[in-house]
Amino acid sequence: MTRLEIEAFLMTIQCGSISAASEKLYVTQPALSRRLRALEEELGYPLLIRNKGIRSITLTEEGQAFVAVAEKLKHIYREAEAISNLKQNPILNLASIGSVSTYVLPNVLRQIISDETQYNLCFHQYHSFESYGYVESGLVDIALISDDMYSKNVSTIPAFQEPFVLVGGSSWDHVSRIHPSELDPRQEIRLPWNPEFDNWHEKWFDVTIYPKVQLDQMSLLEEFLTGDHYAIVPLLVARKLKGGNLNICELDSGPEDEIIYYLTCGTKKKEMIEHFLHLLHKELIQTDGVKSFLA
Repeated sequence: MTRLEIEAFLMTIQCGSISAASEKLYVTQPALSRRLRALEEELGYPLLIRNKGIRSITLTEEGQAFVAVAEKLKHIYREAEAISNLKQNPILNLASIGSVSTYVLPNVLRQIISDETQYNLCFHQYHSFESYGYVESGLVDIALISDDMYSKNVSTIPAFQEPFVLVGGSSWDHVSRIHPSELDPRQEIRLPWNPEFDNWHEKWFDVTIYPKVQLDQMSLLEEFLTGDHYAIVPLLVARKLKGGNLNICELDSGPEDEIIYYLTCGTKKKEMIEHFLHLLHKELIQTDGVKSFLA
């Protein structure tokens, strides 16, 4: 199973056809097809459904399952090729959930890639449950997650704790504190933070009323926070939205504080991990109301 075969498979499903993938990889269609067939023969099962006269490709059930494995193998090949440079440029493989990577880590990551830092960075954005697998397999050295799980081989350690607050636009100018019973669920921009938050939300909000907008990604949140619209978010997220130009209200009977954990496995790259955690701690203590466990 070669790097070229893995690359051929991933490019084919990305492009949707063998002809388009061959152009992207600058190889002939027959050469690309040979790589795909060699991969299938080694695996012992088909990855693609090939129908005459149909140019677009369809994945088999095994092919769909193999996509995640192929991505991991692609990463492993890249790390293997970089081994010759590790003495000069050690690499910290870091992962995080989206809210932390977007609103907490930017300053930390800028410091890591500064000239004074003696290692390089490979960053991934994963959901919490994905991070456990990547850390255990050694593909990620440290990951920041919100939904902790039991793992025999991965250490789950509290990193910091922060309260949830309400954040909104101009309609919330003169509101400093509010109870959830006073909120109109039809004006909410809803995000699913963690199971504890979902339980709290079901307690105070009518589940039959759909929120104004429901999101599963942070990137669009601030675009909707206008007029009477509001969102309930962790404090650090609220402070960074639109550079802090939105209004923040404390919550009476709010959700349990969110705890962000970090995952590690063994003592691999201990010095780099400790350096990252030190920089993260310095960033966290700049915000009143956030409790860092990293000191």
